[in-house]
Amino acid sequence: MKVEDCYGRLFTQEQLEVELLGQAQELPAMVEEKTGLFCNRCGTKIDKSKWKLQIGSYYCRACIQLGRVRSDQVLYYFLQQAFPQEEVLRWQGSLTPFQSRVSQELVQSLTDRKPMMVHAVTGAGKTEMMYQVVAETIKKGRCVCIATPRIDVCIELYKRMTKDFSCPISLLHGDSEPYFRTTLVISTTHQLLKFYQAFDLLIIDEVDAFPFVDNPVLYHAVSNAVTKNGKLIYLTATSTKELDKKVKKQEINRVSLPRRFHGNPLVIPRKVWLKDLRKKVEKKQVPGKLLRLIKEQRKTSFPLILFVSEIELGEKLLNLLRQNFKDEIIELVTSKTENRLELVEKFRNQEITILVSTTILERGVTFPKVDVFVIEANHRLFTKSTLVQIAGRVGRSMERPTGELLFLAEGTSQEMTQAIKEIKEMNREAGF
Repeated sequence: MKVEDCYGRLFTQEQLEVELLGQAQELPAMVEEKTGLFCNRCGTKIDKSKWKLQIGSYYCRACIQLGRVRSDQVLYYFLQQAFPQEEVLRWQGSLTPFQSRVSQELVQSLTDRKPMMVHAVTGAGKTEMMYQVVAETIKKGRCVCIATPRIDVCIELYKRMTKDFSCPISLLHGDSEPYFRTTLVISTTHQLLKFYQAFDLLIIDEVDAFPFVDNPVLYHAVSNAVTKNGKLIYLTATSTKELDKKVKKQEINRVSLPRRFHGNPLVIPRKVWLKDLRKKVEKKQVPGKLLRLIKEQRKTSFPLILFVSEIELGEKLLNLLRQNFKDEIIELVTSKTENRLELVEKFRNQEITILVSTTILERGVTFPKVDVFVIEANHRLFTKSTLVQIAGRVGRSMERPTGELLFLAEGTSQEMTQAIKEIKEMNREAGF
């Protein structure tokens, strides 16, 4: 391992070669506070009754997959070093006046250490809005990381930004290539646990998504990964309780963008009563109403996503739909689908006409002109945040800023009601 690739990173003793240990700074592996002993890497309180080694020292089980942190050892980190100052933005697109206002506020906020939250509706163009603040930071020889909870979102972001930025970009997730030091990093939020005071600008995208949402370990990772004078920016379409509290206490500045880039309102979900879905599926039948709705939708030739709550239901529904719609190309995408990225690309290219999906595709992917049906929208896994994100898949393109968006359920959940309410409120805030 080259010493340059260690700058801004955090290691256990076992992870470093002997010659590098002497060049590293030391950090207590654990800290004793009034309320207990805490891991310095992930912030977890140590369970002294269970997380004890035979030699008498303690270890952290919460982040053990990254290498064992022990109370009788130290952690090692390497001070981040400046990068060459360079112009790296090659994106030639233009922002709407609304996007431009947010972009300018982000750039201006670099002089202020207070974190900022950008609350922008799905399809507002958050990615392009952060380009300028990223470019300005790199222009000063500083380091930037854009972190997001989902691997799929990281990959989508990486594809876009490698086209729009001339600098090398290090992509980090559980299955990625090894890290190499560069001025711009795109990573999952879990990967931040491997950094220490590394980033002058740290942007957390999709803060409302699992597993980041209100997760103390990942918030600790964020706190560790940003430099002492660094800037922290949160991007979200649906805020979280934790962030709302901080905004209320004025610990975070908030800027809002309730309007999509194409200037049209968010599509409001239509609730449709759908009875006995599970019973019908178990009898190897598709409910008549659902069949009729799909047949009607297929007359438009627009792509269709059917969101389901569980993999097993998705698998059964896939087989039934294939029997009933033999002229359609239908596939299923879940967290266990090995060729998920390939199927997503085929759907985007209209090589697949109907896609059954779990919430794995609730965010971070854009499909032009798509329609969406949420099956069993009142299921406990469809939270307000999830439903808002799913709804945001519809109407994202300039060519078709509208679309069919159905919440199909036997009854209405509180989460459904809150999601629809939030969508309507954002439309009102945008002047619709």
